[in-house]
Formats: sequence, structure tokens, C-alpha cells
Amino acid sequence: MTPHTQDKQSAPLAILAENVHTVADAVLHEAGFTIERIGGALEGEPLRSALQRAQFIGIRSKSQIRRLSIEEAPGLLAIGCFCIGTNQVDLDTAEHRGVPVFNAPFANTRSVAELTIAEIVCLFRRTFDQSSGLHRGEWDKSAEGSHEVRGRTVGIVGYGHIGSQVSVLAEAMGMRVLFHDIARKLPLGNAHFRAKLDELLHESDVVTLHVPSTPLTDGMIGAKQLARMKRGSHLINNARGSVVQYAAAADALRSGQLGGLAADVFPEEPLRNGERFESPLQGLTNVILTPHVGGSTEEAQEAIALEVAEKLSRFWRDGSTSSAVNFPGVDLPHQRVGELRIMHVHRNVPGVLGRMHTLLASRNVNISAEFLQSTRDVSYVILDTEPVQDPAVLRALAEMPETIRMRVARS
Repeated sequence: MTPHTQDKQSAPLAILAENVHTVADAVLHEAGFTIERIGGALEGEPLRSALQRAQFIGIRSKSQIRRLSIEEAPGLLAIGCFCIGTNQVDLDTAEHRGVPVFNAPFANTRSVAELTIAEIVCLFRRTFDQSSGLHRGEWDKSAEGSHEVRGRTVGIVGYGHIGSQVSVLAEAMGMRVLFHDIARKLPLGNAHFRAKLDELLHESDVVTLHVPSTPLTDGMIGAKQLARMKRGSHLINNARGSVVQYAAAADALRSGQLGGLAADVFPEEPLRNGERFESPLQGLTNVILTPHVGGSTEEAQEAIALEVAEKLSRFWRDGSTSSAVNFPGVDLPHQRVGELRIMHVHRNVPGVLGRMHTLLASRNVNISAEFLQSTRDVSYVILDTEPVQDPAVLRALAEMPETIRMRVARS
């Protein structure tokens, strides 16, 4: 393959879709990007066209970039998911094509935690049922079934960035905090660890879920787990739609085993605004349904845009992949003035790096710094060298049988 060379005059095209926050533009412009914006999700011919033209693609959660799309985009250098998850991208194909994928996994932490706390209060006060009644013209002033959260026990399943934030906020409101995680974590404040999920379910007045989507968490809250919860307790799912078996939860709500439920995520969600949404939870009392907006605040979207734009800029400038979700993590400090930076992605087989060293040494090219990391199938190395006078050397590196992609930058 022919190496892609970048210098101060080159201007990679970044196509940003799905209304990525505009704060990303300034970061990308400063790094030398040309920016094109497309409203809405990318699909069909607009997706193919964007991938054919752009070196960088920025999407949120609705655009689906699958195997064939990536394989038909030889000029694509990186994908930025301006959101938390990356399920919308075929990460394995991207890795094997030498395309790192970046996201912002923790930028919406506070927004999700605040929504969770608001839902806890609203469930205990039955706020949404009372509001709906007034919208229908019904006046029913009563304290029946309405409670303070102070002194109640919240059980947090998943004590990562979001779960631990919920822990701090809940305790500040006077709640007792329990948490369960597959790994023992350092509790914040007066939170207490529960090694078994059943123990947490049995003790909690409200259970809130903050776990990733994995085979272990798929359907982890079903009829058996709901039956172990306190009768009349509440359940909140702001994690992933696959975590709760909503048909079983609907049965528990109708029977009174669950007193209330809040859900922001669902197994099947519409791809765009205006499409029909259906769930077995619709129409049930003391149920709060929100359209996957847990992290959708202006503050979170701005933080996400800044983080992902900075990661894309660093990859373009320096080749840094330390924060990529699907790629060997390499981060080498910026080269000295006059040096050449070779960014080489290749199949992870023995002898490649040695042959690269031999080829450079045979042309009296000195290597001043290097950093290599590998996954099972793919290796990525950054080499900082003296200027290479013979272009045949770079062609030879790019045309090695194991080469997947190579990029060269001059400082």
C-alpha cells in the first residue's frame, strides 16, 4: 500500500453527523481538520458517501457502521462515537482494517446520576401519577403512598463512575446505601458492599442499575430477582435495555410486588424521533419512562464533544490510540522538530518489527523513539526517526506483506 503522508498543509475531512455539539468544531479546526456536518443519522447512500470521502467520521448512537461499510472505506482513518457506547460500530472489523474507534465513556456520569436521584424522589412521591391526574382534570390531594427518601435504603448494582456518584448524592439526602459489583470496590462515604445480588435486592427499598451490557448482565433482573425484592419497592434501569426483563417487571408492577419503576433504556428503541415506541411498561401506574436521555444534557453533550474531538485530534497529530476502545493503546510524546513519525499498523506475527528496523538501518536511518503494542491479531507501532531521504524506504515499509495501514507525519 502507499503510505499516507501528513504535514502542516494537509487538512483531513471530518464528517460529523447526528448534531454533535458544536464545541467539537473549534478543537478539530485547531488541529487542521476540515469539517462537514450532516443532520440526522447516517444510513444508506449518505453513509456510503461519507465513508468514501472522509478520513474521520463522527456519529452518536443512531448511525450504524457495520462491516461492509468499513471495508468499503479505504481512506477512513478513525471513527469518533460522540456518546458513551460503541455498539453501533463493528469494532472487530474496524480494528482489522486499522481504524481506531474513540468514545467518551464517562462524560455523562453526573447527568445520569442526577436523573437517577430525581427518579428515586419521584417514585417515592408518586409524582408522575399525580401530575398525569391533574392533566386529566382530576384533583386527588392525598399523602397515601407518598414517602420521604430520607432513611430509605438504595441498592446500587454496578459501582462504577455512575453508581458511585449516585451513592454520594443519595447519602447526602439521608439515604442508606448498599452496592453490589462483580469486583470489590472501595465504598464512598458510608456505603456498604453486598457480595451477593440477592442480599442487596432483599434489603433495598429502591434498586438502581448501572452495569454495562455483557452476557453476564443480559436479563439479570427477571421474575426470580423481582420476587426477592421487598414488596412495594422500586426499580430503576438507567443502564442498558437488555438488563431487565420488562415483561416480568410489568407483571410485578401489576401484582404490587414492585411499587414503581423508572426506565430510560429499552431492548428495542426507535432509530429516529417520531417513530413508534412500544413497551410492556406503558400505561402502568407509578412508572417513569424516558427516551434514553439519561446523559442528554447540554453539559454532558458539550463534555462528550470536547473529549472525543480531542482524542481524534491527538490521533491525527501524534498517532495516539491510548484511549481507543478497539485498538492497541500507543501514545508516544510528540517528536522533535525535523523528525519523521511513522505510524504502522500490521498483523501481529513474529518478525515484523525486526524487518522494519533492518530496513531503516540499511539506509542509515536512526530511530530516536518507538512504542509498540499488540492485540491478539493487530500490532501498532510508532517510530520517530531521522528524515528519510529515499522514498523507496517508506514504500518498502508500506508494502510489507503484514502491513494493514501506514501513515507518516513530518514535524
